[in-house]
Order: sequence, then structure tokens, then C-alpha cells
Amino acid sequence: MGSERYMVFLSNNHKFKYYDEAKIKQYKTNFVPPTRRVDLTFPEFVKKLREWKPGDERVYLQQGLNNTVGQAIVMDFLQFNWQWLNMQQKNNNWGPLTSNLLLVGMEGNVTPVHYDEQQNFFSQLVGYKRCILFAPEHYERLYPYPVYHPHDRQSQVDFDDPDMEKFPGLKHLQGMEAVVGPGDVLYIPMYWWHQIESLPHLGNTVSVNFWYKGGPTEKIEYPLKPRQKLAIMRNVEKMLLEALREPAEVGPLLRSLVLGRYTGEEADRQEGALLSAAAPHTN
Repeated sequence: MGSERYMVFLSNNHKFKYYDEAKIKQYKTNFVPPTRRVDLTFPEFVKKLREWKPGDERVYLQQGLNNTVGQAIVMDFLQFNWQWLNMQQKNNNWGPLTSNLLLVGMEGNVTPVHYDEQQNFFSQLVGYKRCILFAPEHYERLYPYPVYHPHDRQSQVDFDDPDMEKFPGLKHLQGMEAVVGPGDVLYIPMYWWHQIESLPHLGNTVSVNFWYKGGPTEKIEYPLKPRQKLAIMRNVEKMLLEALREPAEVGPLLRSLVLGRYTGEEADRQEGALLSAAAPHTN
């Protein structure tokens, strides 16, 4: 762990909210990234970690694991219980392992509420993290950003200071909480919302994600599950974006579809029934 460089994010506060750089360029949105990225050697990162003081930018190393991260990390990575991981993959009929992410952060760092489109084994190595999870059926209550937005798959809600007037569905939100420590592995299903916090006053944290593709759908059963509906909504939104080529037109078109067709139909039926009842009847 000497001269290799690692992806490190810096933030003016404790939140490290993911954003997609490609979507900033593609859709030319008026977007200010909430964090900035630098590439540091591990000693440089550790120096920032040790010398940090209140008022400084907070730091979070988030590095994909591959053969460029150094022999020491690769050897540690090989010590994982791969037999157990492979058994879980097989028993759950998942697709292949796609990536691993090494996370080294300060106590108090928070990854705000979001969901992933892959199965995730979250392995905690050092320190303690608090994980808040919400099932896919809470999609509408978490107010996700549009698909084209750099914060795609992220909730618009600030859980430190939730705006109940702007996001009234929050009052119906129900979640689960888990605290993971060294040696724990938490399964986070695809499309499940989650917020991850390195617990304050308990030291720095080290974690590794194991991301797997979802397995093939052998048989579709109705009614569809919430996660399937979520996937459909994403695909519809992507299709409209591709067809319209203008993000600003997607929302109005969807509103027109719902308000102009479904709500309107119901209104027309009610109006027709009223007119029929009021019309004079002849024998």
C-alpha cells in the first residue's frame, strides 16, 4: 500500500451522497456536486485521516478492488470466506459477482438513503456502522430523483432535517435498523433503500461490498412484487427520456398521461352519469 492511488471523496459535512458524473455532462444540468473527488496514495489518505480537525473537509475512501490496489489488499481480500459467498450465490440463483468496493471512512460519515440495482453483501471489517433499510414498497414515500438526474437512485429527503410539508409521505414510512461490527455481514437486497452511517465516537470504519447481479426471472407471478414495479418504472422513465431526448419533457408527459387519461376518464364517467340522471325521460 505504497504508491498506488485510491479514490477519495471530500465533503464539507458528514454526508457523502453519490452522484453520476456522466449524467452531469450528458444532460447539462445545473448541478453542484456535494462532494469532490481526489486520488491519493494510502499514506496520504491516512495522514488526512489522522490530522483531521473540526472545520476541515471530511474524507471517505471508496475504491473498487482490482489488481491495481496493491498486493497487501489483494492478499487480505483472498482471505474472505469465498466458499460461503459462492454457496449463497448458488443457493439464491444470483448472477455473477460484478464488483467489490473498499470503504474506509471517518466516524460519523453518512451515505444517505439510496437503493442499488444489484444484490449486496455488506461486510464490516473495522468499527461499527448503523444501517437503516426500507423495503421497495416505500418507493413513493422516499421521493427519488428522476432517472436522468446525477442523484438517480437517491432519495431527495434530508433525514437530518426532513421537510414533512414537502414530503408528506414520510409520515407513513416504516423501516428497519441494523448495527454491524467487525465480522458481520449484512445482506442488502436489490432495490431496498438504505442509509449507512459510521457510528460517532467509535473510531474509523472499514467495510467491503460484494455486489452480484440479480438472477434470471424464471417465471413471472402476478401481482408483481414492489421491486418488479420499481424496475418497470425505471425502464419506462428511461425509454421516455431516450425518445424525448429532453429531461424537462419527461415529467410533464407523465403527468399528462395520468391526469389527461386516467383521472380524466373517471371524471368523464362521473359527468356522464350526472348528465344521464338529469336528462328528461320520455315514455
